Amino acid sequence: MTPVWDDVITAAIAFRRTLHQHPELSWQETETAHRIRSALTALSIAWRPCADTGTVATLAAQATGKHIALRADIDALPVQERTDKAWSSTSDGCMHACGHDGHTATLMATAQWLKAHEDELPGPVTLIFQPAEEGGHGAKRMIEDGALRGVDEIYGWHNWPAIPLGQAVCPNGTVMAGNGTFEIEVQGQGGHASQPELCRDPVLGAAAIVVALQQVVARRLPPQDATVLSVTSIDAPSSATVIPETAHIGGSFRIAQTHTRERLEQLIQDVATATAAAHDVTCTVKVYPRYGATVNHPQPAAKFRAALQEELGAHGLSQSTPIPIMASEDFSYYLQEIPGAFSLIGSDDGLHEHQRPCHSPEYDFNDALIAKVTRLYSRLVGAPLPSESN
Repeated sequence: MTPVWDDVITAAIAFRRTLHQHPELSWQETETAHRIRSALTALSIAWRPCADTGTVATLAAQATGKHIALRADIDALPVQERTDKAWSSTSDGCMHACGHDGHTATLMATAQWLKAHEDELPGPVTLIFQPAEEGGHGAKRMIEDGALRGVDEIYGWHNWPAIPLGQAVCPNGTVMAGNGTFEIEVQGQGGHASQPELCRDPVLGAAAIVVALQQVVARRLPPQDATVLSVTSIDAPSSATVIPETAHIGGSFRIAQTHTRERLEQLIQDVATATAAAHDVTCTVKVYPRYGATVNHPQPAAKFRAALQEELGAHGLSQSTPIPIMASEDFSYYLQEIPGAFSLIGSDDGLHEHQRPCHSPEYDFNDALIAKVTRLYSRLVGAPLPSESN
């Protein structure tokens, strides 16, 4: 029996709120995976585990058309929720502060709708429920475990509170930046605060390094290459009368162009080392690459934009959102392997919680997106839309 569209969306919203109440961090999504797999089983959709807590399911496996994959991320963040919603997190210090609960519920709604129309799908559709997007390189592990086996194209999306509801972006080329983090340990010689001449002050050296690093993007990299370098911590614990032995600096960077990474990493090393030497201290620099830039393939991106305009209307593609977004996504791994596209879809409808940025303790996913993106996914894979079948 074909499900009623409104019932599909209502069930997905309830599923989303259940996931929101029970968030799990990267690589700990055991109960989340169980809920996903149980729901797929209830829909008579075969699935297999992938990369431990990940799940892969395929519909219309024997269809002869293009094989398309749709992806959702399932992990939460170490954030203490402050929303007072009826479905607030019950896990202390853990929250779906980025909307992965909504992404997962949307893919589950898509699964139910596509299952009801499986015989009408022109090609196979693989549903990817991916763990550990939040810094855990979950996409890489899913690929290594065969999630893209036989897939021709892949599509994904992220809700974005900085874009109004009813608008989206999906450019050719870079849509989200690559990123990395760095740690710098500054070594000096401690002593009494009254005798700085007998010390080699790591606090002064660290402060100078922080200032010098702020000039890297402005003066050492082309302005055409969007880059962000942020020092996010400086730590040199001591007492008021003691110059410490060491100071620690931490930070992150974002790059829109993959070729910028090597140059930026070397500049962080060179600038920190030279500045430390100028202040008679030494330093050790460690750089940790995280995700590459999320780079859309032109033909799939055009297909996604066409679907977005059909769903959102003639003005559905935002002309005012700066691209690339300087946040990062491990969807980049998929796009390094096969053609595909990623879209940022607006969630701001004027409500406070839908305007709060991702990773905010006051953020909540906008459930209005579930129906919109389920229709988008249906368009992308060639499934009937609600108006055509209900």
